[in-house]
Amino acid sequence: MDPAIVLFGFGVGVLVGATGMGGGALMTPLLILIFGVKPVVAVGTDLAYAAVTKTVGGFRHLTKGKVHRRMALWLALGSCPGALVGVYVLGVLRDTYGGGFDELLIVLISGALLLTGGLILLRALALTEAGRRERGQLKMAGRHKIAAVVLGFTIGVVLGITSAGSGTLIAVGLIVGFRLTPHLVVGTDVVHAAVLLWVASAAHLISGNVDLALAGTILVGSIPGVWIGAGLSARLPADTLRPALAIVLVASGLALLSKAGLALPVAVLAGVPVALAGVAVLVTRSRNAVGASR
Repeated sequence: MDPAIVLFGFGVGVLVGATGMGGGALMTPLLILIFGVKPVVAVGTDLAYAAVTKTVGGFRHLTKGKVHRRMALWLALGSCPGALVGVYVLGVLRDTYGGGFDELLIVLISGALLLTGGLILLRALALTEAGRRERGQLKMAGRHKIAAVVLGFTIGVVLGITSAGSGTLIAVGLIVGFRLTPHLVVGTDVVHAAVLLWVASAAHLISGNVDLALAGTILVGSIPGVWIGAGLSARLPADTLRPALAIVLVASGLALLSKAGLALPVAVLAGVPVALAGVAVLVTRSRNAVGASR
């Protein structure tokens, strides 16, 4: 049992419990870049541990009453079949590309991380005005159900291939498309993800992509982490956590591209995250200054 993996699992678990995002998007690149795990095994193992982690977090949120259960159900009706499609596509890609499959998968994971990081940053810095139209409850009309199924299916496919983005992409959809309050977004996102991840991880297990011993080691840290994070979700500074998470994901995506053989200069690898951090600080200060003047 590697203590470093347990520690990383705990940290990622806290983040998942507190924000509903960051699980697969963080653990998969960590397993590939730091621990040298084969990309397809990193994806499958990440999904397996995350299924247990988010089940614990989802139960915690359910007991607090901060879950839109019907929304979670309709999302799952789309995302679970989508995840199976994603795992099938992954198998087709492995058979098609053979020896070049690992590099292709790393590029796909990198793309998912860059998209996820960009959307988290957009959510943190540019979607604050949506908060004025947030609603604490939503009656699911036919159009809402169709939108939830389509959103779920799309995210399910991405998750099945890369293990990344389930929390973030769903969260952005719940904010922009359904205008739910932050606590409902986190709770609904985590509960839905728990269902989706069990389906996706089972498909990867059948495909032989899961290292059960590695998943168990991560769980030693992630289960207490997600329980603590869910309890702290209303008190942690989300305005600081989300931009920081976004920048880490963008940096991870760039690092994976470099590992896949793309010759990115050091100025890009280091400069892009630093520039994003500067933008985040400036926007946050400007927003605080506007708020103080009102």
